Amino acid sequence: SGLLPPGLNAIMGPTGSGKTSLLDVLAQRKDPKGLKEGIVLINGERPPVDFRLMSGYVVQDDVVMGTLTVRENLAFSANLRLSTKKFDAKARKLKVDDVIEQLGLQACADTPVGNEFVRGVSGGERKRVNIGMEMILDPPVLFLDEPTTGLDANTANSIVLLLYKLASGGRNIIMSIHQPRYSIFSLFDRLGLLNKGNIVYRGVAKQAVHYFKDIGFSCPRFHNPADFFLDIVGGDVNTARLIGRMNSESRDTEEGTSSPAEGKLLDSFRASSIAQDEEKALKRTGGVGYSFKDQILEETHYANGFFHQLKTVMGRTGLNLLRNPMTSFVQIIIMIIFGVLIGLIYFQSDTSFTSGIQNRAGCFFFLITTQVMSNLSALELFIANRAHFIHESASGYYRVSVYFIAQIFADLVPNRLIPNTFFSLIIYFMIANAGFQLKVEKFFFFILSLFITAICASSISFLVSASVRIFAIANILVALPYILMMLTGGFLANTGSLLDWIEWIKYVSIFRYGTNALTVNEMSGLVFIDNRTYPGFDPTSSQPCISTITQGLIPNCTTGEAYMQIQGIEYGVWGLWVNILALGCMCIGFLFLAYVQMRRVNKFK
Repeated sequence: SGLLPPGLNAIMGPTGSGKTSLLDVLAQRKDPKGLKEGIVLINGERPPVDFRLMSGYVVQDDVVMGTLTVRENLAFSANLRLSTKKFDAKARKLKVDDVIEQLGLQACADTPVGNEFVRGVSGGERKRVNIGMEMILDPPVLFLDEPTTGLDANTANSIVLLLYKLASGGRNIIMSIHQPRYSIFSLFDRLGLLNKGNIVYRGVAKQAVHYFKDIGFSCPRFHNPADFFLDIVGGDVNTARLIGRMNSESRDTEEGTSSPAEGKLLDSFRASSIAQDEEKALKRTGGVGYSFKDQILEETHYANGFFHQLKTVMGRTGLNLLRNPMTSFVQIIIMIIFGVLIGLIYFQSDTSFTSGIQNRAGCFFFLITTQVMSNLSALELFIANRAHFIHESASGYYRVSVYFIAQIFADLVPNRLIPNTFFSLIIYFMIANAGFQLKVEKFFFFILSLFITAICASSISFLVSASVRIFAIANILVALPYILMMLTGGFLANTGSLLDWIEWIKYVSIFRYGTNALTVNEMSGLVFIDNRTYPGFDPTSSQPCISTITQGLIPNCTTGEAYMQIQGIEYGVWGLWVNILALGCMCIGFLFLAYVQMRRVNKFK
């Protein structure tokens, strides 16, 4: 138990002592199902229902979009977290400018934050942007999880000095920090020192040195108290003792220092006057009777409506794509290369009896395989920005549905539809030189079949991406259904010869429906014959392989319909649409499951 009044409150302790866990509990970022007992009160009362949304929380890792400028990142937070009913566009812009001024970011306000592809601002400025994303709300309480991690000493000092200035204005700032330098430690108003989940000191930071001296642990002169406290809590003060021996003035104070026992530190603090005074202060606050067991995570009340959120999130996603087009550009180049290669391989396809059917069947299977396998890049969609989604959705930026729709459109249009348009145009007109039928309706269904196949394959990748956190695992998981669908697609093995317990997979095989759609579209109306000089040959006849002169069967002659009948492929208008509709239904099904998985992502620790 303890009090955290307005000011700069620091929570310190060794790694694994429970700093982040305590911070998450205070900020309502911990799932109450895992908490047994205890209460958190604000001004002696139960926290407001929307406390999680009205307070600020700066996570340890950066969660800003690197391709956007400092101003654009802050504007994104303002547009989603400030109600348009209370703040018009001009007021939100003024708020962003005010935060930039408070954080001292004027010089880099229009500079991209930076990522692995884009050079951006410094580490300290990036951390200030993370703080600014929360400052947009002007929160009464600001939580920070180790804000100095990864920063050099001077930058870390400037960050904490900024927080001290914010706290001096009456704001309550609570942060966990691992090992601050002395100039940082001297800025703390209050200190909570943890060890394995227990509080071994809580109170005014400047009184900590005197407290530990009173219980037998005197901090050597010219030694950083923060480092000394961590040595004591960790059970090893050899380093501090060595420094003390090196200083003749502090030699006497070090003679009584011994390695502390964990229980001794805890018992000493509980018996101290500091702890007793705080307990009295806690009792004076009163409080209400409830515990974590009674706490229910509230339904998030968003500041703005669905369409405003969708517009803002899609705007950010679009900017991110435009400023980092490498993935889309590479996808287009690869599909163009594949299109030219496949076109060259099947460039001489004709309607001969021996090679015409084989070439088309192989081409259709290869086209569908290319569509499926080229969409593996969709696996990164929800994995790459998972940290952004968890933090932003937990902070009430947007609905899950908004993020899902924005990400899906941002991936399908530039990475799937545009590359496949180039691919389809190259393939069709290169092979149509002697093979594919040059008819508008045939070309339309050709492109439609490839598009719907690509979207369906991407939907499976979206589902896997929404279900796991690691790309390597996602890559393994998506390979299994792809391979099973390929084997039961009807090209590598006859579906009628499959075992009963595995035959059902053909009904959910992208390869089967995609290949069948291309086959029905192209094979219908074609006649395959080795020599068209046979007497009485009429390709437009209802029975073109029957000679009108000899009334006999023309050798080495067959029709596309006859081939499809042998293969068990339903042809005709319905035979074409049934495959298109099957792929469409699979797309909707996999996208729905992916959305369900995104809703199941735990936003609380």
